[in-house]
Amino acid sequence: MPKHSSVRRPARLLTGLAAGATAAALAATAAPAVAAPEAEAAKKPGNRSLVKVLAADGAKLDKNWKDFDLVERAVVTVLEAKPDSAVGVLAKGGTKLTAFIPTDAAFRALAHDLTGERPATERATWRTLAGLVDADTLETVLLYHVVPGAKINSKAAAKADGAELETAQGGTITVNVTKKGAIRLVDADTDDRNPRVLPRALDINKGNKQLAHGISQVLRPVNL
Repeated sequence: MPKHSSVRRPARLLTGLAAGATAAALAATAAPAVAAPEAEAAKKPGNRSLVKVLAADGAKLDKNWKDFDLVERAVVTVLEAKPDSAVGVLAKGGTKLTAFIPTDAAFRALAHDLTGERPATERATWRTLAGLVDADTLETVLLYHVVPGAKINSKAAAKADGAELETAQGGTITVNVTKKGAIRLVDADTDDRNPRVLPRALDINKGNKQLAHGISQVLRPVNL
């Protein structure tokens, strides 16, 4: 997707994303968008939650831009402000879902897009984003990364070109598989680069009902 050279105003983020928060109620009824392969379905999956996986290396913001400290911090922040948030499904390992998890570098790129500045550290990145968005906005963004009811492993995703996935936020993302086999996710922001699924971060929490894949950009439920 072409990318504007001008910096988006944070006000557009707050206005557009907060409006989508009410769609979280759709999470409980969303149907699987992509079926798991028969061999995978035949196995009895475990109940380890994605929250446990994300917390495995602690919640400390560090110097590793390739892991998921910032999305973990966002989840904790939402649940502290809104204990009954639908984001809590990430801690319910018995609930089947697929999540696309932005790396810390992805959040840094979002901060740069919104402010024109590139934070030097993960802590500075979090301070920047926390100063621009509230818990409702974070909730909406996080739910847009979750596909409830569907266990989409990397093999299924690679065969799902053109599939539309209904997210817990209520919007959709579209799977785009390139001729070279790269998997991209087309979000609602038509102005910015679409996230790609990272080959080094596939099938996180494999063997459990909750599956995740690392992605290179934060999915955006509206144009920013």
